[in-house]
Amino acid sequence: MKAIRAIALATSLLLAFSIACRHQTRRSGIPSAAQTVLDTAIQDIDAGRYERLYNDAGDEWRKDSTLEESKATLQRLHDKMGRAQVRNLDTAREEQTGTAPIAGHTLMAIYQTQFERGDAMETFTLIEHGGKWYLAKYFVTSTALK
Repeated sequence: MKAIRAIALATSLLLAFSIACRHQTRRSGIPSAAQTVLDTAIQDIDAGRYERLYNDAGDEWRKDSTLEESKATLQRLHDKMGRAQVRNLDTAREEQTGTAPIAGHTLMAIYQTQFERGDAMETFTLIEHGGKWYLAKYFVTSTALK
């Protein structure tokens, strides 16, 4: 009888843990419209579609960098780090601010990323304008870039 209760308890705990993990996976804390923009930006970076990334980005990106500068920077990053192999979302944080670095409704998504030639932290900053999300900034930090 004790063995049956122990198995039932273990099964219940495993089921509860499984449901909790699935729920957490589905709800990353990123609004679905922002997640779509983030996924598209990641796909464009990975595929080398830098012009498309630039053209789809928010005004904040284009104020900081020309198309040629953006393409050159992203290409240097790819040449140095190689292809991204594994990305794990570390943090996703929404903010509403009236100050710099980016004023407005923003979302910062930080990934721990394994590239072919080193590990890095990728930071994507999205901004919402008129109910639509745009990529505003993208940073990569890694000791492999030194």
